[in-house]
Amino acid sequence: MTFIYASLDGAGAAPAQATVDQAAPASANASGVMPAEWSPHQQTWMAFPPPNDTFGAAGSATLDRARAAWTSVARTIARYEPVTVVADPRDATAAREWLGSGIAVVEIPLDDAWIRDSGPSFVHQPDGSLTAVDWVFNGWGAQEWAAWGKDRKVASAVAAQSDVPVRSSSLVNEGGGFHVDGEGTVLLTETVQLDPGRNPGATKESVEVEIHAALGTTKAIWLPRGLTRDYDEFGTRGHVDIVAAFAGPGTILLHRQDNPDHPDHAVYLQLKAVLQGQLDAQGRPLRIIDVPAPTVLSDDEGYVDWSYINHYVANNAVVLCAFGDPNDAIAQGILERAYPGRTVELVDARDIFAFGGGIHCITQQQPEPRESASS
Repeated sequence: MTFIYASLDGAGAAPAQATVDQAAPASANASGVMPAEWSPHQQTWMAFPPPNDTFGAAGSATLDRARAAWTSVARTIARYEPVTVVADPRDATAAREWLGSGIAVVEIPLDDAWIRDSGPSFVHQPDGSLTAVDWVFNGWGAQEWAAWGKDRKVASAVAAQSDVPVRSSSLVNEGGGFHVDGEGTVLLTETVQLDPGRNPGATKESVEVEIHAALGTTKAIWLPRGLTRDYDEFGTRGHVDIVAAFAGPGTILLHRQDNPDHPDHAVYLQLKAVLQGQLDAQGRPLRIIDVPAPTVLSDDEGYVDWSYINHYVANNAVVLCAFGDPNDAIAQGILERAYPGRTVELVDARDIFAFGGGIHCITQQQPEPRESASS
């Protein structure tokens, strides 16, 4: 997730924060590997927007806008793979009416609808089965505007619905805060995993111990920061999935802001300098593919963080944020070349960004189990 407007049902009490030093030893999951997003999926998980301070009160026009935007994404993905949508029990009937037939709805209490962050991260075990990593979720760093009493339990509830065992992590982390290539490399952001509101006292080394144990990665590439707007009052403090993403072994898509009037122009130059010359876990030099930002620079809240990087890779498709912008077609062409053989579906994401994120933020892939290498 990226930028989040004042959200939820009130601040709530923060659960005790676990520090990275309490992380499970690397041997706990050393042989499990989180596959890349472009690996085959069993299904996609989403969450249905509930009434709250982000989306608006029940019956409001703003809540309807959110539900329409989420539904558009769900229906697009459902043309390519099964979709299951989590709905708060109070909203289950509305969810089924909005989503229609062909999309499953399961009832799990919710605070919000950013399942990339509150949901589990699925990894393959050596026998090909799945385990669900349940990170500690604390409202993007125990921010005073956030509530997470329900959302911190979503990952384990989703795993139970999927009949997948859970590996509980002591790392405060969100799915939008990292990106893997499935071959040992993970992208992280210094202002997320090292955020004192998330993991006080953490170091890169202590974070990497738990990240590698949970995800089966062996090399972390740290970005110093995320996009500018993500550091506003209601931001996530630098999620990587809006600025950089793997699109294949050794290949990274990078958000490029060309206009020097936008503060993300300097961010782009900084991040590109960090990534150039890096090797992935397999020793390959990174190939960086620039993806130009939309031409729009600002909205009523300030400089926008509209980004094509925050897309979702589904079976045989890429669901790409669209903004009614001349650069939509340019981004579509870049992603068609980056993901050959997949249809790139443009879905209007302006309302999703207005509420706080993008298409990647509202989706979570559940990979297909795979056959054991020994079978």
